[in-house]
Amino acid sequence: MKGDAVRGHLDALLLSVLEAGPLHGYAIITAVQERSGGALELRTGTLYPALNRLERLGLLRSDWRSAGERRRRCYELTDAGRRSLAEERTAWRRFTAAIGSVLDPGQGPAAAPGPAA
Repeated sequence: MKGDAVRGHLDALLLSVLEAGPLHGYAIITAVQERSGGALELRTGTLYPALNRLERLGLLRSDWRSAGERRRRCYELTDAGRRSLAEERTAWRRFTAAIGSVLDPGQGPAAAPGPAA
């Protein structure tokens, strides 16, 4: 899937994979790829600016941790990040329900009867 598919949803994806606990950048990339069944691939040039922005917004915090011989910057959700993730999930469910009701008329709760003949 192309990077365009991620645009507009990147924050929610990052917050979601960090919900379970702190991860470093490569682990975040791997988690998104694994959870999407390989359909989504993040590039470091996309990931790190987004992580930095989310940290500036107070949705993430980071610190340096040792991983064997290496030190890696690990990111984790703040309380504000958890609230933002809950809001993103609610908005996503509304969005997908609305799109689904247009693409599959008669399948969703928003389906309305057609005009009278």
